[in-house]
Amino acid sequence: MATAYLRCVGRVQGVFYRASTRDKARGLGLRGWVKNESNGDVLVLAQGEREKIGLLEDWCKEGPPLASVQNVVVDWVDEPVEKFTDFSVRY
Repeated sequence: MATAYLRCVGRVQGVFYRASTRDKARGLGLRGWVKNESNGDVLVLAQGEREKIGLLEDWCKEGPPLASVQNVVVDWVDEPVEKFTDFSVRY
C-alpha cells in the first residue's frame, strides 16, 4: 500500500474541491482525507495502490469545474503514520 500527500494550489477553496476529491478518491478505492489549509491550498492524504493515487493526482490537476488548479505537489511517504478505512473531508 502506498501513501502520498497531494498539495493542490490555485483556486481550490469554495469550489467544491474537497467534496469532489472525496468522491473521486472513494471511486478509486482510496482511503485518507482531504482538507482546506489556511493559506488557500487543499491538502490530500491518500492511501492505496500507487497507480490509483496517480489517477487521483491527474484528477486533482483539473479538479471540479469551478476550480482553477495551478499546481499539484506530490510527496510520497515511506511509512504512513496511521491507516484509514475510508476517505473523508476534514475540517
